[in-house]
Amino acid sequence: MGASFTRDGDSRLLRFSIRLDRGVGVAVGAGVVLALTGAFGTSIVPLWVRFAYWVPLILAGAVWAHLCSRLIERLVDPDERPWLTVAALSAATAGPVVVLVWLVTGLVFEGEIYPPSRLVHFIGPVLVITVAISALNVFLGRPPPVQTHAGTGGTAPARFLERLTPRLRGATLHAVQAEDHYLRLHTDRGSDLILMRLSDAVAELEGLEGARTHRSWWVARDAVRAVKRGDGRASLTLEGGVVAPVSRRYARALREAGWY
Repeated sequence: MGASFTRDGDSRLLRFSIRLDRGVGVAVGAGVVLALTGAFGTSIVPLWVRFAYWVPLILAGAVWAHLCSRLIERLVDPDERPWLTVAALSAATAGPVVVLVWLVTGLVFEGEIYPPSRLVHFIGPVLVITVAISALNVFLGRPPPVQTHAGTGGTAPARFLERLTPRLRGATLHAVQAEDHYLRLHTDRGSDLILMRLSDAVAELEGLEGARTHRSWWVARDAVRAVKRGDGRASLTLEGGVVAPVSRRYARALREAGWY
């Protein structure tokens, strides 16, 4: 009970850190640019009003887009179909944001809510901004192909091994799989979850021969027992039967490194 409460609390703290996330940074930057340039006719009001208008609006859209992306990334792989992801994310985000912009714009510029007939005038500008920000987030969020390397004689073991849970301590690590805010550790003694980001884990996995095979997977090279290819995709069957996907974004680097 206590351990569960602690893990839930840690998860909530990690979710709260969205305000420091890349998406929020992009949103704030976009809001500042739109305010400074007086985009879409907002130059008629003072600069401070433009900041008070644009930055909160774009931030609100970013929070909604973040929530939408959690669902969309379960349906569409951003590594395999980045532009489809941009389109889906833009479509899911734009509707509620159009309504929000319609409400806020009327109150800020006219002191009253615009009539519903004016909603249509906000669709174009909102779509332009939404597509641009969605594209930035999707393409900036695609982690580059990364390989980790076995340590040479006398070097310290990979720091990540210290994070193995007590029941997995001393086990051979086969793969690390991202599951929401957690990582599932696949080993020769079973699997378990820890709270950590995959990008941070990969940095600590240096010292073990392996690579990212997908935005959500790191695989130890020695754990690979079979490779399956077909329909332009590949997957790796690991020791113990776990199957790790290989996305197109990482396939070339793995081929060049002789994985298959």
